[in-house]
Parts: sequence; C-alpha cells; structure tokens
Amino acid sequence: MNDSIRRISPEALAALGVNQIAYVKPVEIEHEMRFAVHTADGTGVTVFPSLELARLAIRQNDLEPVSVH
Repeated sequence: MNDSIRRISPEALAALGVNQIAYVKPVEIEHEMRFAVHTADGTGVTVFPSLELARLAIRQNDLEPVSVH
C-alpha cells in the first residue's frame, strides 16, 4: 500500500470527494421514511420525501449520488 495513503490526515480524508459526491441516507422523521442528503464530509444539506428526488437534486448540482445503508 502506498505510504502517502497511510499518512492522510482525518481532515484530508473527510475532504476527499467533497466537491464531487454527496450521499443519501434513509432517515425516519415523524414515523415516515425520508432521505437525507449530506456532502462527502458529512455536512447535512436537506431531506427529501423520496430517494429519486434526492438523487435528482444531487445530479442537478453536478455531483454524484452515493447511497448509505
């Protein structure tokens, strides 16, 4: 394994992909399933009523959606 990968700081690791991907996480809000969108570093952005809407919004912002289970 490349030694530079082993020496990456937690901050640098969190910043990887921050301008390229966003992830979608299913969440329950008031007993209803919703889909929370977060930036790659974990910052919460918004919540959508469906996975399809969440992915569409991410793509409209030129990011790649990734699901978290």
